Amino acid sequence: MTRPETAKPGDGHRLPPYRPWQLISRSLFHLRLTGGDGAVQTWSVDVRHGGDPDGEVRARLYRDGAHQATMKLPATFPVPGGRIEVVGSTYGLKRCHYVRDDGSARQLTPDPSSGEGRRARLDRTRPALSRSLSIASVSILVVAAVLGVPQIIEQITLIPPIAEHIGTFSTPFSLPAWANISLVLAALAASTERALRLRYNWILDGGLFDGGD
Repeated sequence: MTRPETAKPGDGHRLPPYRPWQLISRSLFHLRLTGGDGAVQTWSVDVRHGGDPDGEVRARLYRDGAHQATMKLPATFPVPGGRIEVVGSTYGLKRCHYVRDDGSARQLTPDPSSGEGRRARLDRTRPALSRSLSIASVSILVVAAVLGVPQIIEQITLIPPIAEHIGTFSTPFSLPAWANISLVLAALAASTERALRLRYNWILDGGLFDGGD
């Protein structure tokens, strides 16, 4: 994993409100802690997955709605009693946890208006449907890996320098274009659903090819 950059101090601007059209493009999590003066503080982590103007995806830390720090992902922010760790994936976040000084950890609470918050509410209010969606997501990604990876390997081995050194590979699965497109779209939806629950697997969710852990 790339070593995190140093956090840049915040400028105190207010945490922007969460908008309905940001369900997939923005993650917002909160953590309530007791500060050194005994007052309860609300720490918030805001991540825009489309990135900043320079293309980098950064996490922004707020305390009681005021901007405290910004750091490129993966990010680590010191807070009372420990630190907040934020790690991104291709489809969202795979980690947004409060790690106490004793090493114990717990996930921050997603904002109720966010995609993660709505998905968590579905899990609480309709657990059977939530489990069905979870199983469907994993099933889709397994099928996508079984059918898609051999086709990718075949295309790679057709590159002349690779073919000359290791030969070519013929996939046992040859799908029409419409089926491959449908498979890709289904896999994108499945990985997005898993990202809303901060679930991540390096093979199923893209890490095999994007360098993820």
